[in-house]
Amino acid sequence: MSIYAIGDIHGQLEMLEGALAKIEADGGQTGPGGADEVMFLGDLVDRGPHSREVIERVRSGIAEGRNWTAIRGNHDDMFRKFLTGGVVWHEEIKSDLAWTHRRLGGLATMQSYGVDVAEGRPLSEIWAEARALVPAAHREFLNETPFWAERGKVLFVHAGIRPDVPLEEQTISDLTWIRGPGFEDYTRPHPWLVVHGHTIMERPMHFGNRINLDTGAGANAGPRFLTVAAFEGEECFVLTDAGRMPLRPAT
Repeated sequence: MSIYAIGDIHGQLEMLEGALAKIEADGGQTGPGGADEVMFLGDLVDRGPHSREVIERVRSGIAEGRNWTAIRGNHDDMFRKFLTGGVVWHEEIKSDLAWTHRRLGGLATMQSYGVDVAEGRPLSEIWAEARALVPAAHREFLNETPFWAERGKVLFVHAGIRPDVPLEEQTISDLTWIRGPGFEDYTRPHPWLVVHGHTIMERPMHFGNRINLDTGAGANAGPRFLTVAAFEGEECFVLTDAGRMPLRPAT
């Protein structure tokens, strides 16, 4: 059985369709009743122009019975919190920017649903219109996405984990926001090979104890491409137009 993992999509529908096409070309059996699974590593929304369409593509695939799992990313959670309570400020954002700032991309997500985000429009009006225009099925989908998926010796998560902390004791902030010291500089083995996105790399990277598949599909400036990888146990292969390419620990 293959498990396919797709990095951060950020509203890039065309890139998502390209990744799914690579899975099909690889022979992935991920339809209803299929033997293989697709893991979406989170951040389906923000920055790109088609957040609504991306959510619908993934949500409807799961509803059809496809063997797909969508992990919750920090941008997905910010969107969810905005819809729930109009929240745009988050203590985890080190730049002190609001979710609605261009760099974070919340307004692009609202626009994909037809919300009027004209400059100067009161946030309360944007929130009210968003709650009216975002389908209940999308809100339910965002509320139900898991924070991780454990498959044997591989753990799929959006951002990473706090080393040496049991999985059930990891915080939402750990799982959806962690990066830098305390995770990226940790070189000892984890209980699993941790597969994540969240931190943009120029190319997918294998660090021995973790693999980062976020290659900037939603970056404000390049690079802009979406990585999809196939896992056979703990072996990882990046899917390219030329087929599978093994991804091994950097030396």
